[in-house]
Amino acid sequence: MTRARSLFASLLFTVLVPGTVAGFIPWLLTHWRRAHDFADPIALRMVGFVLVALGLPVLLHSIFRFAVEGLGTPAPIAPTRHLVVGGPNQFVRNPMYIAVVLMIFGQALFLGQMPLVWYGAFCAIVQTVFVHAYEEPTLANQFGKEYRQYKNAVPAWLPRLTPWHPPAT
Repeated sequence: MTRARSLFASLLFTVLVPGTVAGFIPWLLTHWRRAHDFADPIALRMVGFVLVALGLPVLLHSIFRFAVEGLGTPAPIAPTRHLVVGGPNQFVRNPMYIAVVLMIFGQALFLGQMPLVWYGAFCAIVQTVFVHAYEEPTLANQFGKEYRQYKNAVPAWLPRLTPWHPPAT
């Protein structure tokens, strides 16, 4: 896949998958309206805004890295040709999943909407199962030793404090 095709396919993926999970479904659940019975501590709204504001660029940067570094997309139907270990993936193996869940929880706090808390928890569980049942075995088969080194050095869910760099070949 060329870099231009990777970028286009990744853009399409972004709209369809994270756009649906972190945008359209939360809208369906809440119409992005604040809960009327929610006590309105401004601090919670600010934390919610920060979570969305942090999650979105991490998500977009991660997807961009899949296109330019991996020459593919995050979608299993158009996987990368190279293991993506740059950008946010230097700190944590699953930055896109984390970003999506942070954005959902951020919306929950900002809007005071409990259904988004439950939806965010559901998404986190589904993503964790998918990573362990499908992604990790697939990446181990596709990239072998390179993935094992990466997996041993970079945590799945809690970011490292310093970026990881692959050993020189």
